[in-house]
Amino acid sequence: MKFLYLIILGLLTTSSFSQNDSTFIRSIYNTALSEGKAYNDLKSLCKDIGARITGSAEAEMAILWGKQKMESYGFDKVYLQEITVPHWERGTKEAGWVKDEYNSIKKVNLLALGGSIGTNGTIEGELIEFSSLEELKKASKKDVEGKIVFINQVMDEKHIQTFKAYGGCYPVRGSGAVEASKLGAIAVIIRSLGIPVDEHPHTGVMQYNDSVNKIPAAAISTLDAENISLWLKKEKANFVLEMDCRNYPDVKSYNVIGELTGKNANNIITFGGHLDSWDTGEGAHDDGAGIVHTLEALRILKELNYKPNNTLRLVFFMNEENGNRGGQDYAAWAKSRTKENHILALESDRGGFAPRGFNMDGTPEQIAMLASFAPIFKEYDLHIFEKGYGGVDISPLKESFEGIPLVGFVPDSQRYFDFHHSPNDVFENVNKRELELGCAAIAAMLYLFDQNL
Repeated sequence: MKFLYLIILGLLTTSSFSQNDSTFIRSIYNTALSEGKAYNDLKSLCKDIGARITGSAEAEMAILWGKQKMESYGFDKVYLQEITVPHWERGTKEAGWVKDEYNSIKKVNLLALGGSIGTNGTIEGELIEFSSLEELKKASKKDVEGKIVFINQVMDEKHIQTFKAYGGCYPVRGSGAVEASKLGAIAVIIRSLGIPVDEHPHTGVMQYNDSVNKIPAAAISTLDAENISLWLKKEKANFVLEMDCRNYPDVKSYNVIGELTGKNANNIITFGGHLDSWDTGEGAHDDGAGIVHTLEALRILKELNYKPNNTLRLVFFMNEENGNRGGQDYAAWAKSRTKENHILALESDRGGFAPRGFNMDGTPEQIAMLASFAPIFKEYDLHIFEKGYGGVDISPLKESFEGIPLVGFVPDSQRYFDFHHSPNDVFENVNKRELELGCAAIAAMLYLFDQNL
């Protein structure tokens, strides 16, 4: 890797970038902003296909959509990689009500958590509130048994980077049902993982433990969580819950792959986003934006007649949301292709907001390589070039290819959890210019990596 060699020798400076690099990157941005296809492609994915939960007809149509898009842009190779994915369905729209001892009733906004069992009709139980998952773990069984647990853990709005706030609350969604069931609860409802106080519930994957009784799990809107908490401070209340969700046997699905073949054809730079989404909203930010970011990046490079040194492999991963089978199976498949040398992977899965930079999961030398790109991006308002997380879909590559650097695209995070996994994640909530700037940033970064690895 000539770039790494220069870093080790201490020879890499801003002047290492040629005027040709600056000119080409400027042409990337000009193309994205004036002749871009991303916004219309995102509209098509959201409106013509819709929400794309794994195993659904919409997911199947999204695979066809992705393959046709890649073929229409004339990539050197376009093909499907067969995988097996889980199949969970929400069923009839779920419903929930709070009821006091005088039978005063208030309906709440809620969504079943992905993977939850159904209620087999309506269930009712006294609500018991906990301010955090840790508080629930410390509770006694006699206080919880036979009740419906309500975990009202608030995302910490003091975090500037909202993904840190999300990380602090994620275990509530993932493990809440298991911890509540250990204490004899009949169901669990959680405060949605979102910062705004509004009426939109947020779904997301949860897990069961085969050694613990499975109970239904749902998320209520942050506004309903606030109101229920106030209610419980005054008096006892029951919760009535009905959910028709269920799990089915695994089904066949596909990752969609397109390539621009490099001069060193067996050197592979993988990049992409996840094609599946939750079944509510349209999956516009999560991860329709990542899909069109990376599709547009490769389209622009081809449009500009760029001939890559290494093979640029675009992957639309299936099943990031509730299993990561696409990422796992891709990594195993790539490792089986013994002639391939996987040198880097990049992912976009943090929404379509204004770009801020890139994180890298890698060695100090690899992160120094990323940071050395900062000067050329200064005029484009990118400033984050540091150690961090790459992404869910590309993370299994770390096990298949020791030492591979994983790069995560970093857009502004302040509004992401307004929409994440909610009915509000629709095309209309994506800004055209911000989306296009993200496409350009990714295309430019792919160009720089390809030139210097």
